[in-house]
Amino acid sequence: MQLPDEAIAYDYKNLLVQPEDWTPAAELRAQHFLSPEALQELTARVLQVRSQVATDRELKQIPPKMQPLQAGFINLPQNMLDQHKRQGDTSTLGRVLQLAARLRDEVDRFVVLGIGGSYMGARALFEAMRSSVHNDLPAKDRAGTPRIYFEGNNADNDTLHELFDMLSITCVDPEQRDERWGVTVISKGGDTLETAAAYRAIRREMIEYYGHSAYTKSLLVPITGESGKLRALGTADGIPEENFLPIPDDIGGRFSVFTPVGLLPAAVMGLDVRAMLLGAAAMTRRFLEARFENNPVLQYAAVNYLMHTKYHKPIRVMSIWSKKLEALGLWYDQLLAESLGKQGLGPTPITALETRDMHSRGQQHQDGARDKVINNLVVKTWSNPAIMIGMSDRNEDDLNRFNRKGLPDVMKAAFDGTNKAYHDAARPTADIVLPVISEHTLGQLMQMLMLATVVEGRLLGVNPYGQPGVQAYKANMIELLKQQAQ
Repeated sequence: MQLPDEAIAYDYKNLLVQPEDWTPAAELRAQHFLSPEALQELTARVLQVRSQVATDRELKQIPPKMQPLQAGFINLPQNMLDQHKRQGDTSTLGRVLQLAARLRDEVDRFVVLGIGGSYMGARALFEAMRSSVHNDLPAKDRAGTPRIYFEGNNADNDTLHELFDMLSITCVDPEQRDERWGVTVISKGGDTLETAAAYRAIRREMIEYYGHSAYTKSLLVPITGESGKLRALGTADGIPEENFLPIPDDIGGRFSVFTPVGLLPAAVMGLDVRAMLLGAAAMTRRFLEARFENNPVLQYAAVNYLMHTKYHKPIRVMSIWSKKLEALGLWYDQLLAESLGKQGLGPTPITALETRDMHSRGQQHQDGARDKVINNLVVKTWSNPAIMIGMSDRNEDDLNRFNRKGLPDVMKAAFDGTNKAYHDAARPTADIVLPVISEHTLGQLMQMLMLATVVEGRLLGVNPYGQPGVQAYKANMIELLKQQAQ
């Protein structure tokens, strides 16, 4: 297995105040950029928080005042790899790999039912690592991996109906592998209404298509807790125990991408999930062992905490410079919002895809309220050869002068030009830099952002785990449905 030699990095030098002659723009930068002294003053506290987080992950008995404490994700990647080395196919990772291999062999379409953390990580991995037209390709050009669909993440009647229409049109003979479809339903307790309702509907569709054959059991994979409504329903349906995959009790939904919640869909897509776990484990080691100067978790948490609290920039923009990573930005939106949006505190996340959103949000980011810090997510090396502008016999578009340039050159010019404009206007930016988009770098990146969010929550004085505000809407929704049913 080839892994990139280069680790991901966080480059924040562009938002530090630099010595320069006085100008009106320099005065604005002095006010809105981060002073090195402020960062230095915070460093000792950040290192203390790292020690606290490292201690939290080892706690067996959790004091009531610290609950919920769902720090299991920190050790999880290395634990999964170690368990697989010891136990092989009987380990959680071994079972994920076996189930995924069987599903790839048996189905041409695979539906992921889940909401929030139960699907956003898998969606981010799918969009980052698979072709943007994956579902339109014939099987031979998908290397035998199924088409992937995401549902159960909304209560939208029409999109679920359209999925069922597509399945009924394209799947006629369940004895043909190319006309079979499978489902994973992901819910820790099984009481999230949007997913539960979609699952009930899709169970009907499966029975209608497959009848009461073995397919209705073998092609359904519940990913859930050790108890709860989903497990009880699956057991009553006769789904074999080997088809159930666990969600650990000590890991919350938005931190669950390296549990079977993210690993099974990723493995069904044909991704190298061991490389993902290796990347995540490497990032955990950097977090626990590296000095601040080489520790992207601590750097990202400290810089963004100061920009939020000391420099009054509550809007945090994740500016994505690869369309394939937009869903990862949306995954981070949930991670940040649910973890830190508590007690009237917490930054507001925004995902912007560049250069698309330069033509919409760009005006506001450049010339609007000074309430934002922008973190660019940048990929150094594209996965495919450059598409060149080239020469044309018609030059009304005036592009022949750029004939030796390609789309990567256009993107670099846009990136450099945009960030120079932001710097000139005293709009602070920093860069998360990926050497390439790969399973290993995505493992690093997602673990980095999860760890940094926990550190920032501790700095902010809020519990980064749990989501009490979400529970309020769920309770209201159930109560209103009860009233309508009377």
